[in-house]
Amino acid sequence: MSEGASAAHGTVESRIPTRMDRLPWARWHWLVVLALGITWILDGLEVTIVGNIAGILTEPDSGLDLTEGQVGLAGGIYIAGACTGALFFSYLTDRFGRKRLFLITLAVYLIFSFLTAFSWDFWSFVAFRFLAGTGIGGEYSAIYSAVDELIPARFRGQVALAISGSYWIGAMLGSALAIVLLNPNIIDQYYGWRVAFWLGALLGICVLLIRRYVPESPRWLLTHGRTEEAEETTDAIEEQVRQQTGRELPPVEGRPLVVEQRESIGFGVIAKAMFQMYPKRTILGLTLMSSQAFLYNAIFFTYALVLTKFYGIDASQVPYYIFPFAIGNVLGPWLLGRLFDTVGRVAMISGCYLISGALLAVTGYLFYLDILTAITQTVLWVIVFFFASAAASAGYLTVSEVFPMEIRAMAIALFYSIATALGGISGPVIFGQLIGTGNAGKLFIAYLVGAGFMIFAAVVELILGVRAEGQSLENVATPLTAIEEATGSSAAARA
Repeated sequence: MSEGASAAHGTVESRIPTRMDRLPWARWHWLVVLALGITWILDGLEVTIVGNIAGILTEPDSGLDLTEGQVGLAGGIYIAGACTGALFFSYLTDRFGRKRLFLITLAVYLIFSFLTAFSWDFWSFVAFRFLAGTGIGGEYSAIYSAVDELIPARFRGQVALAISGSYWIGAMLGSALAIVLLNPNIIDQYYGWRVAFWLGALLGICVLLIRRYVPESPRWLLTHGRTEEAEETTDAIEEQVRQQTGRELPPVEGRPLVVEQRESIGFGVIAKAMFQMYPKRTILGLTLMSSQAFLYNAIFFTYALVLTKFYGIDASQVPYYIFPFAIGNVLGPWLLGRLFDTVGRVAMISGCYLISGALLAVTGYLFYLDILTAITQTVLWVIVFFFASAAASAGYLTVSEVFPMEIRAMAIALFYSIATALGGISGPVIFGQLIGTGNAGKLFIAYLVGAGFMIFAAVVELILGVRAEGQSLENVATPLTAIEEATGSSAAARA
């Protein structure tokens, strides 16, 4: 073992966390971002394809002939699958490791995304969508855990937001594909949307090959009795960074971490950590995640229906409106991300939630007055979601960094599942039904509800937000297995 690692009586002392956090940015970190961040591109591609084809699926030529309500219900069922997968795979992620699970979950996604293209009716379509969703849900917990534990603390915020924002790269790809695949002059509408799902599965296979080169999290190895492997993995990462940057690494500073190694953490310990040790953080996470889930899933899953129902846009033209919408969602996290590490988490998170909520209320009112066109509606959505996208990404960042490492994946999954069940499933179903009525007034009320959720979340962040910028994960939340006398951690880390 190297650089001060030692083990005795079931405990191990190591400087692995500080060694990982002190690393300068190198090509190795870009590999992590590319191989793991691609998950959000895939999810964005998947969701956007469904959003774009919503209008087509309601036509007989598609081979499915769904109603607007069934399209909204299909969106909710996909999210339900993601919630189920998040809970199921997250326990396995904390139990068996980040790497093993982010390979398995991606494989699940690509298999059932491929099979979705063979759907023959509503029930087969939603069954395959549910199962593909389980893979994506499992990805969230495995990927966020790995990213947080592999990226240096001073870059963690902007990297997490950039990766979350890449969801909309997938959305742009989905829109660009849909422009071609939904054009009846290019491809028969029975096959166009099916080809889109096949291409998504093909991209998943390519990513699966890249992920083989991403190592297991040394932090996870350290706390699961695999000390030598953790040290060897860290040594290899340091050597790659040293070679890629062409200079020696900064000295390792700070006290070593001393932990009691365990193979697994029981559900009782997880519940105690979330509801007794960190109750304020639990409330914060649920609020941030629920509000953004309702806003995003309600509006984006049904945006194509709004364009076709209220503005008379032909279904084949919908991708032209989704594309700029996606650009605004990419630019928000990418342009604002660095501020989350410099200005700070609390100011930026509360500000983005507040601004997006206020702008949504104004946009909804203009929609109700019937003074918008499809173009002006899209322009306003771009502005609203420039801030909302950064807010949503910050919600995921918050729940992934403010809980102890041993339960990180489970915490991410639990927050994602509960929040998405409250907002993500109900949103598309409610909005789909309201759009089907053609009543702008009822839809305006729904927009106001979404705006209210975002503003409420901004207030909660101001009161309960955690100042995690630039802090080691172990300082933000002391590991459950840490021996606190050795680390000098304080009760403040558990507030």
